[in-house]
Amino acid sequence: MVSGLKFNIAKLSGKVVTQISKIGPGGGKNIPGYAFDRVGGHESISELAKDLKIGSVLITGTNGKTTTTTLFIRLMTGDIEFRKSFENNTIHSIVTAILNQKGDLGIFEYGIRNLKYGIPDTVQRLINPIGVVYTTISKEHTAVAGVKNPFEDYYKAKVLLSQGMTRGVIITNCDDPRTALIGVNKQKDVKINYYGLAIDDIVDDDASPVECPNCGETLDYSMRFLSHRGRYSCKCGFKRPEPNVKLTNVEFNNDNWKLTIVGDVYNYLASKNVQFEVNLTVPPFGIHNIYNTLSSITAYATFTPKTENIKSKVESVFNNLDMSFIPPGRFEVVQYNDKFIGIGQGDNGDATKINARFMNQYVDGPLEFIYTTPDVDEEEIFEDHYDVIKSMNPDHIIVVPGRKSIEKAKEYYEIIKKDFDSADFYPLPYDPMDKRIEKLTEFAKQSNYNYIIMTGCGEEQSMWEEIKRNFD
Repeated sequence: MVSGLKFNIAKLSGKVVTQISKIGPGGGKNIPGYAFDRVGGHESISELAKDLKIGSVLITGTNGKTTTTTLFIRLMTGDIEFRKSFENNTIHSIVTAILNQKGDLGIFEYGIRNLKYGIPDTVQRLINPIGVVYTTISKEHTAVAGVKNPFEDYYKAKVLLSQGMTRGVIITNCDDPRTALIGVNKQKDVKINYYGLAIDDIVDDDASPVECPNCGETLDYSMRFLSHRGRYSCKCGFKRPEPNVKLTNVEFNNDNWKLTIVGDVYNYLASKNVQFEVNLTVPPFGIHNIYNTLSSITAYATFTPKTENIKSKVESVFNNLDMSFIPPGRFEVVQYNDKFIGIGQGDNGDATKINARFMNQYVDGPLEFIYTTPDVDEEEIFEDHYDVIKSMNPDHIIVVPGRKSIEKAKEYYEIIKKDFDSADFYPLPYDPMDKRIEKLTEFAKQSNYNYIIMTGCGEEQSMWEEIKRNFD
């Protein structure tokens, strides 16, 4: 229990630091929350979270967090006043948003890379969310702060963000067995709204085995949609749940995609199920963004107080969507003279595969792959990356260190060179970053190929965004 005086002093400290931090770079994204925590202690955060009369919704996952959060916020705008934050990896960003914004609902992206720094069970206890949204869970960042982070621990950290919930709704991707199991295991405690695909038009030929998150045996897939996402079952009894929000029809055109989405979800504020059917015309933005569309619509239908407006609001937002909703640093295809150049981060195999599938919409000739490698202790990431590279079968590969170790990057290159004689290695140092960006830009601009994909590891936003700006 935190005394009223200590709590008020902590709030005042956060407010003062907010004003001071505005003077420097960054706008005080984390610092006010850190100051509040230091003065008031962790338990004061629990008291602060009560300022949100309705509660908080946390969005997490390996890929799609920022896009889902962005779309969810667009949908909720005008329905209710809310506090928000993006790309959080610490509780202090959430605290800063609660301190400095107004609204009865919180919409907070929360990335978790490991148990130690993510403290997911502590975040759940202190913030006491009414909702946790899961996008997808795949291997990522096997080294955190120089320490190898096993995938089992990474997955456990994601699970812990909702494991202690005793109220509210978990929104989760039923096509992903890892996120689906989180929902299945919490069905007795809270409401679960699943989302997924209910079509046969999207098929991934990936045949790599996927472990059942429940028992460890190999899952049996009747269909793969995207990497490990699909229709699956296991002899232990675990199987894909039926989606509450589902894509029931899709029409792929060169200039747009037409989606039909049907929903029957539990709305938290109305304490009842609501039904809807929407018909959307969106840019040809990739299969991964179909999932982001489903997750954001499910979150919106779950938490909007204006349930009667779900159909009109969803259709208004998505039928007027442009590609500006893609978060900074994420994969985009730019046109430079006669070249189509796909640029963006791919820090894990799932993201790189998504980038490759998006790029393949444009490829109509020989392809060059400019690959930025993982680092030491990230061999699992390289293996997933290399599967994607081989599936694209590029005519030429340029290998560049994506993180700090040039020596490790060269080891990865030697593996690639065995299968691709045309591969070349450039030992670009990590610093200065502007020189690396300049050289990567030069590779693409001076390439002899009209179709180029540049992806892999690197700075999650700044490097990729700067490279994109070089093609404006």
